[in-house]
Amino acid sequence: MINIESRLGHPPISSDLIERAANAALSHESASGDITIVLTDDKQLHELNRDYLRVDAPTDVLSFPASETDPETGARYLGDILISIPRAEEQARAAGHPLESEVQLLVVHGTLHLLGYDHAEPDEKTKMWKAQGEILASLGVGDIQIREE
Repeated sequence: MINIESRLGHPPISSDLIERAANAALSHESASGDITIVLTDDKQLHELNRDYLRVDAPTDVLSFPASETDPETGARYLGDILISIPRAEEQARAAGHPLESEVQLLVVHGTLHLLGYDHAEPDEKTKMWKAQGEILASLGVGDIQIREE
């Protein structure tokens, strides 16, 4: 199950679109499990980035893997993904594509992190970007990619 929370009031994009992106990443990796995706703002991601990763700056997406099992249902809980919608809006404008496409990219990216992907090393990055590109293509937005600062 994909749980979606908006801390911004009404979600700025369709929950179905977000859920579809997360499920596409899970399906691509032959994985299953529950995920919580939180749509929030730069302030919250800045605080979490500083507190957990020791980077004193806002960011677009953070993933917090859990790998727990729900004792009531037996379902695997993969973790949480937090997305800064203001940062996603800014990045979408800069890249010249819709906010919906940017959020799908960030959901896929975050989900891959929950599944163990990383991009700190060149070989890891190559694998993650390949998987990410394949998933985005399956969603019809294969022309977008993470823009690194």
